[in-house]
Amino acid sequence: MFAAETAPGAEPTFRTAGADDVPALVALVESAYRGEASRAGWTTEAHLLAGQRTDADGVAEVIARPDSVLLVAERGGELLACCHVQRRPAGAYFGMFSVRPELQGGGLGRAVLARAERIAREQWGLSRMEMTVIAQREDLIAWYERRGYRRTGEFEPFPYGDERFGIPLRDDLRFERLVKAF
Repeated sequence: MFAAETAPGAEPTFRTAGADDVPALVALVESAYRGEASRAGWTTEAHLLAGQRTDADGVAEVIARPDSVLLVAERGGELLACCHVQRRPAGAYFGMFSVRPELQGGGLGRAVLARAERIAREQWGLSRMEMTVIAQREDLIAWYERRGYRRTGEFEPFPYGDERFGIPLRDDLRFERLVKAF
């Protein structure tokens, strides 16, 4: 696992999430993507999906998954952001990326993404990271492209009918795969 690291100044502290973090992580992920609170940031999906983004069982499963890290960014013990990084044969998978809405746009997300890439590259020896993003999130895809990710043109269907992933507000949702080579 990864021990907590404190960077100088106002930089966040990074650590691996544990079972005790599940309720706070669910609240963070929900606040970043769903409901009215998510509209304070730019990563909201509230215009695309209603309902939940995740739940306690889903977060606990990610924390327990082998070859996987649920990375937490904190400052003064306060949860600010998180992401999931999973080691796979073809490279790392990046997901569950969430930054508190009122902190979005200030560089914290870039720092979390960079830390996740460093885990994949330096600690796991992997040469690429991939993710899936709702294809209709052009602004978010553009943000990842500015950080070196490229669109693959590969798509996966949205899991319509499975409310664990939210309640779609439109019928054309799908995921696009993005990849970055290190």
